[in-house]
Amino acid sequence: MTSPTTCYIGVDIGLTASKAAAFDVDGRELGVVHARTPRTSVTAHRHDVDMLGLADTVMSLLGELAGKLAADGYTPAGIGVAAHGNGLYPVDASLRPVGPAVASSDSRAQRIVDTIPAQAARRLARETGSIPWAAQPSVLLRWLRDFEPAAYEATRWALSCKDWVTSQLTGVASADYSDASAFGMVALDTRAYSATALELVGLPATDLDRFPPLRQSSDVVAGLSAQAAARTGLPEGLPVIAGCMDCVAATLGAGGRDLGDVTIIVGTWAINGVVVPARTPAPEITMSALMPDPTTMLAMEVAPTSAANLEWLASASVPHGQIGGVPAVDLLKEAATVPPGADGLLFLPFVNGAPEHPAASGTFLGISGVHRRGHLTRAVIEGVAQYHRVQLDRVLASGADIGDRPWRLAGGGARSEVWAQIFADTLGRPVRRQLTSELGARGVASLLPGALGHDVQPWSVNDGDDLCVRPGPDRAAYLRHSEVFDRCLAGMSSAWSEVEQYRTTGLEEVV
Repeated sequence: MTSPTTCYIGVDIGLTASKAAAFDVDGRELGVVHARTPRTSVTAHRHDVDMLGLADTVMSLLGELAGKLAADGYTPAGIGVAAHGNGLYPVDASLRPVGPAVASSDSRAQRIVDTIPAQAARRLARETGSIPWAAQPSVLLRWLRDFEPAAYEATRWALSCKDWVTSQLTGVASADYSDASAFGMVALDTRAYSATALELVGLPATDLDRFPPLRQSSDVVAGLSAQAAARTGLPEGLPVIAGCMDCVAATLGAGGRDLGDVTIIVGTWAINGVVVPARTPAPEITMSALMPDPTTMLAMEVAPTSAANLEWLASASVPHGQIGGVPAVDLLKEAATVPPGADGLLFLPFVNGAPEHPAASGTFLGISGVHRRGHLTRAVIEGVAQYHRVQLDRVLASGADIGDRPWRLAGGGARSEVWAQIFADTLGRPVRRQLTSELGARGVASLLPGALGHDVQPWSVNDGDDLCVRPGPDRAAYLRHSEVFDRCLAGMSSAWSEVEQYRTTGLEEVV
């Protein structure tokens, strides 16, 4: 029997925040600690991550969590890491960074993607379930070869974010199927690495050797190294599993495991996924990630177009140069006092751009003298919900079979009653709020009992009707809002291109 004091640790690393949380044998959260994810630079197109700073942050979080668990009498049984997929964390043969990592929101390599013929892109999608885009490791590896050849030559392992952290915990380079398939690097029929993504960007097939051997998400990579044990206070040899991409982890944490389950995650990235059979041909969507259950995968439309927009508004609402921001909960309270449609104010939620709209930027339309901060907030959260709808419409049109159960809503949109109602009204479907605070950490930690052979029942989620939000009387208003949103979105391309040219070349070259 598993001891009632046994617990499982999940680490979840996002582009904005990193978290470590512990869960008991029934999946109840015992404690969680947070820190900001370190960045070395953030510009319009370049989003770098300080790799050593990130490793230090995770070690500190685990040390803080270990202290709390020891004080409460709990004994950790294992660790799993989830993190943002794609991007590039390049290391040498000694697992040392060859430079800063590139985050998944980065678009510096868009010009490389633009050279890929449409027919070739469709071939990659048919084979792997994912289309080429600017922050894929294969694309970024080509960028590294072109612009930082010394770093390219020094790169022994092309890691994902969670694989970088796992390597620092264990001293072993590893990879799992969820991350690698979302890279567009795994052939769905053979479950082996495919050179197609490398071929499309002009890299040799031998570069496949830079990617670590594939493991199931629940496979134990190694025990916690002596160095990591000393830094965290956790026991040396503590099992560390391969882990999974954060989209998959959060979906698991929200209870989205069955075929046809739809999960909407309102985080830094908008994640709109449906669980489908893991087979070819894959639904025609942006990205597919193999689930820990090898018979299923998560078909997704994703973009950095979700709660990051509200985070931007929160920080933009304080005086210039001041650190911090207005609490999001205060902004949402103000938004609740504003009518649907924000008195004619519309927002296109692209403060971080979007893979399908390379030149897009965050855009308010319709600002007038009547508008105040509450209107801005209402417009932002409505715009976020609308772009989730646009992406979910693509999922529905992809051929993915959708179940008739309420769609699961997680992240910031679920924790706010007003935002959850906007989602239900915008989508025209019931959504079930998932209020567990750390779904990614919970999802990856839920893999540990099975990985360790523990006699523990599968963790459940609260699917009570009290958390189900149904379309209300504002549904008609949001149908009209959707029509205006779609027309404005379709008409913005040339304006965004002009602004992008101005931003990158300067006013004197534009005029």
